Amino acid sequence: MKTIITTDKAPQPIGPYSQAVLVGNTLYTSGQIALHPETGELVMDSIEVETTQVMKNLKAVLEAANMTFENVIKASIFISDMNSFGAINAVYAQYFNEATAPARETVEVANLPKFVNVEISVIAIK
Repeated sequence: MKTIITTDKAPQPIGPYSQAVLVGNTLYTSGQIALHPETGELVMDSIEVETTQVMKNLKAVLEAANMTFENVIKASIFISDMNSFGAINAVYAQYFNEATAPARETVEVANLPKFVNVEISVIAIK
């Protein structure tokens, strides 16, 4: 049995997908980009600002499922330029306890939705 998780505190889906799906005690989030949930505008002043908005969007989805970043067991990061990794990682690190940080992969890709620089999804467990 799956439960669809939605919140107006994160960008609304613009296609046939959900913000997140809860199956049992496992939450699978869709990838988040730096869309501001209230305006629908991209927040791309810098890679740090962009990554912060992505993490805020993920936080809102996690909270809608009564979870936090402490529940995250796996993260997937997609970036358009591996040279941005250090800046993205510095922002990402602010949301996790290094001693209990989730497993993760970071992949450079040719393009991302709306030609953003970073997209992140997570898997979390209650």
